[in-house]
Amino acid sequence: MSKLYVRSFSLSLDGYGAGPDQSIDNPLGVNGMSLHQWAFTTRTFQKMFGQNGGSTGIDDDYAILGFNNIGAWILGRNMFGPLRGPWPDDSWKGWWGDTPPYHCPVFVLTHYARPSIVMEGGTTFHFVTDGIESALERARDAADGKDVRVGGGVSTIKQYMHARLIDELHLAISPVFLGQGENLFADIDLLSLGYKCREHMSTPNATHLIIARDG
Repeated sequence: MSKLYVRSFSLSLDGYGAGPDQSIDNPLGVNGMSLHQWAFTTRTFQKMFGQNGGSTGIDDDYAILGFNNIGAWILGRNMFGPLRGPWPDDSWKGWWGDTPPYHCPVFVLTHYARPSIVMEGGTTFHFVTDGIESALERARDAADGKDVRVGGGVSTIKQYMHARLIDELHLAISPVFLGQGENLFADIDLLSLGYKCREHMSTPNATHLIIARDG
């Protein structure tokens, strides 16, 4: 069976995966962009956005890992866009323009139904209203033997962790404090859920942790 992974998920030193006051103009919240500086400079991320150059080395190795053998993604609604409640119309198609960086099926958790959206570059957004397990089942079917990646946000990752469905997480701890926002470690006991740190490696930009679930 395919694995369910979290990859390249950036956190602050105090455990926040996004800053406060997220909005359409500030999608990662106040100071949220600072969490991802380790990734933005890598060759992998520069290539994703059509740029040349970028750094190689440990940070880039972990960025590459994030896309290895991934056949489908799962996102929380907040990762797809800033809208709340019923969809006002079908105009919002994500943060990424006509060609999102996923290039495979993406399953968006929401309480409100919406038709699938076919984008350029192989990405199709599907909207799932019947919970995390249904989204995972559909994602695994769509991945056709490849693995599934949970892209976030914090609430979505925690739901899958509480259900003991995530097999492994790569967390990139950036050397910044946010003070408030969405905290991955609040109200979750990693030890009781069977998660242990299997690998850690540091660069000037981030400390990379691989956290895996036993069994």
